[in-house]
Amino acid sequence: MFHPQGPTFWELVVQGLSSTERGYDLLAPKFDYTPFRTPAPVLQALGRVLQDLGPFQAGLDVCCGTGAGLEVLRPLCTERVVGLDISRGMLTVARQRMARAPGASEVTLVRGDALEMPFREEFDVALCLGAFGHILPRDEVRLVDSVARALKPGGRFVFVTADPPPIWSPLALLARLFNLVMRIRNLMIRPPFVMYYLTFLLPRARKLLLERGFEVEALWGLFPRPFSRGCVVLARLPEARNPAGNT
Repeated sequence: MFHPQGPTFWELVVQGLSSTERGYDLLAPKFDYTPFRTPAPVLQALGRVLQDLGPFQAGLDVCCGTGAGLEVLRPLCTERVVGLDISRGMLTVARQRMARAPGASEVTLVRGDALEMPFREEFDVALCLGAFGHILPRDEVRLVDSVARALKPGGRFVFVTADPPPIWSPLALLARLFNLVMRIRNLMIRPPFVMYYLTFLLPRARKLLLERGFEVEALWGLFPRPFSRGCVVLARLPEARNPAGNT
């Protein structure tokens, strides 16, 4: 499951007993040797989708982690790419990674909260990979609004999700068990560590995005097994802002 250079079991226990931010600070140096990173086949397929949509002037990686999404975005952006994450440790690794990443656009790394990003109409595309499990359901609208504010009119929010698995499938059962353990942990231990599975799935994501003024398209059949149940969502803002809306 883990690379020899990945975290030990006890390091994962310590991470899980920390806050979300502190946990990822601790995990950051070994994160790319864990199965939690976005798999290479998913990144490659996503890169092909974005290449067909680009080039872009400016791109944003929301919850950029160690910079896998930034590596995809940078060659496709002519001016700048920005990575935002709450973990200083993850940003430190991303900075090292981007020093040798392909592309010529300017790279800026920002420590901040994805729910309250300090950007307004600055980006042509915003990418988010593997981070929705760290967003509580009650905060998903805030995330969508934060991304919408950061995008230029006509900008795109691009991410990977899936349809809900069958309720009695092994995947659904394991996810519910893990989520139950995390809820118990967060009731008993403070500060909480927010990480849940099967979050922001396609029906919920589509509904929220449409309510906030996005046009939504889901692209299927892009990923090889065992990732084939996933899809790429292309959510596009209208070219003109709606004065009555929140975008």
